[in-house]
Amino acid sequence: MKRYRFWTAVLSICLVLRVSAQEPDSTTLTKIGQIPPDFSVATLDGRHFSASGYKGKIVLLIFFATWCPACQKEFPDLQKNLWEKFRDSGLIVLAIGREHTWDELEKFRKDNGYTFDFAPDPKRGIFNLYATRNIPRNVLIGKDGTIAYQSLGYEPGMFRVLVDKVSELSKS
Repeated sequence: MKRYRFWTAVLSICLVLRVSAQEPDSTTLTKIGQIPPDFSVATLDGRHFSASGYKGKIVLLIFFATWCPACQKEFPDLQKNLWEKFRDSGLIVLAIGREHTWDELEKFRKDNGYTFDFAPDPKRGIFNLYATRNIPRNVLIGKDGTIAYQSLGYEPGMFRVLVDKVSELSKS
């Protein structure tokens, strides 16, 4: 009986995590299928990024903080299993450092060897268009310019759903 309860609890937790990856919590201000809120920002690589300027491309926005343990776990997976795998297919990845400065992001990127692009959001101006709180937060924008997928938090199984969605979108 104890074993049954244990596995029931484990499966319930997995189901909650799976659902939360597809339907972020009440702090999420955007919905799948909508055109994402537009913003403009300069990136660490010296490019100008505008959410509306990449129609026809697959764009992944990641809202994070360098001190966030879940973000620190997600980024190696992001580098290896998304960025390195799909960048030649035209994937655009922009990690938006919530409440971070240019210098903090430059150091974090260099110290960890990440090669995707970063942009600072020191006053949460961009973040507040998409959510009220909670990170890491992923917003995947499809080639049609609408939000194709969103997730909140990091768990390897949830991240696999994101990878699968990018793969699916890159084939269309």
